[in-house]
Amino acid sequence: MRPIRTAILLVLAVCASACGPSGNPASPRAPRHVYPHGLLGSQCGAGEAAGAPGVGDTYFPTYGNGGYDVQHYDLHIRYAPRRNHLRGTATIQANATQDLTCFNLDLVGFEVHDLTVDGQPATFSRSKHELKITPVTPLGSGDAFEIVMDYSGTPHVFDLPGTNDRAGFIRTADGAIVAGEPEVAAGWFPVNDHPVDRATYTLRVTVPVGYDVIANGLLGPVRTTPTWTTHTWEANDPMASYLATIGVGDWEFRTRETDTGVPVIDAVDPDMVRASRRALRREPEILSFLESQFGPYPFEAAGAIVTDSRKLGFALETQTRPIYPPHAFPGPGEIYLVHELAHQWFGDLVSVERWQHIWLNEGFATYAEWLWNEHEGSGTTQQTFQARFRDIPRRSAFWEVTIGDPGVKHMFDAAVYVRGAMTLQALRNQIGDADFFDVLHRWVQDHAFATGTTDGFIALAEQVSGQQLDGLFDEWLFQPNKPPASSV
Repeated sequence: MRPIRTAILLVLAVCASACGPSGNPASPRAPRHVYPHGLLGSQCGAGEAAGAPGVGDTYFPTYGNGGYDVQHYDLHIRYAPRRNHLRGTATIQANATQDLTCFNLDLVGFEVHDLTVDGQPATFSRSKHELKITPVTPLGSGDAFEIVMDYSGTPHVFDLPGTNDRAGFIRTADGAIVAGEPEVAAGWFPVNDHPVDRATYTLRVTVPVGYDVIANGLLGPVRTTPTWTTHTWEANDPMASYLATIGVGDWEFRTRETDTGVPVIDAVDPDMVRASRRALRREPEILSFLESQFGPYPFEAAGAIVTDSRKLGFALETQTRPIYPPHAFPGPGEIYLVHELAHQWFGDLVSVERWQHIWLNEGFATYAEWLWNEHEGSGTTQQTFQARFRDIPRRSAFWEVTIGDPGVKHMFDAAVYVRGAMTLQALRNQIGDADFFDVLHRWVQDHAFATGTTDGFIALAEQVSGQQLDGLFDEWLFQPNKPPASSV
């Protein structure tokens, strides 16, 4: 993610940075019963086998859920842009990881019309963020089970932590765009909403005739009735829930391939075609460069979504199809592409186990910018490191953020990005180029389609280099002050 806020703009200026169902596609199955936001049925009683209402992330205690592992989401949604109304059928394939009398899904807003587990009606209760489900037949550890839920309402928009930005299912002038971090999915479908549980997706999006749909992965069948069109996108690579996206509107599509045969699918708002053309032409070249640094591109497709909506204040690394705001182009567009495409390795392929480790996403993507600038002849990564370090005053609040555990308020602070990249250059200086790039390659290989932590990264760097690195990482990640100049 690359939020564009005053703090980041100031740092960049100071640093002089280049720095559903088959049949009629128009509607999911008709609702039979409507249960608004109140309660239905019972919750798990004391001593019964309940799945946790969170995964234990101290930053966001209600995000994600325990007791099961989702394998696949099949989402059939009908969206009416003029009314900003969504009606959906979510079919969720999951495996129980413990005995379960009840379990939770994350869902914010919406009315639930029907809910079954393995074809049997289930009872449930609601709170602001949680949907607690009690199946008729308890689930045993290791059981595969299927949840089918019909729901409808107005999609939710969230506040982005520590910023003035809004995130989620964002209504635009000609449709909608889904973008947000750390939470977005619970605002438009029932989900286990944390990166520790990734799954594959089928996204069947029904919209009025005349609207286009872009989403993750590869386009499947498109079926049209006189008034509605259903666009099916398949995301076959497991994906963290916040990375799932759809864009409804008027899009101009362009498809091509990288040198290694990866399809690149761009969807650009017609008003942004001219401004973004130059940067997007370099997309396959940028991907090839990143492959030379980090290893093979990890997913079945790549591409971009370029919106003209000024409601979107940030870019986001939505898997296979990053989203870019209008202010990214034409100016720093290439750097935006580098940053979000680097996230396909660092953030998407390897996700954070807990959100306190977000520097592992943003520091790496920012360092990729430095690598690209060097590739383009704009100074070495070491020169960029020295310039950033020199130009940010010692008493700047920038240095007060402990980026290894920044807290919710500072998750998207400029320091997480820039000091995160500084940490990587300091590591490179300490262990040498060969070991440094070996660490990066092994990190994405060892944690592919899984999660990572700061301690895990430090342990890998020590294993590869044979050096004790606690002091270096403590100085750059956990001390709320500017390191001594001798560290640069």
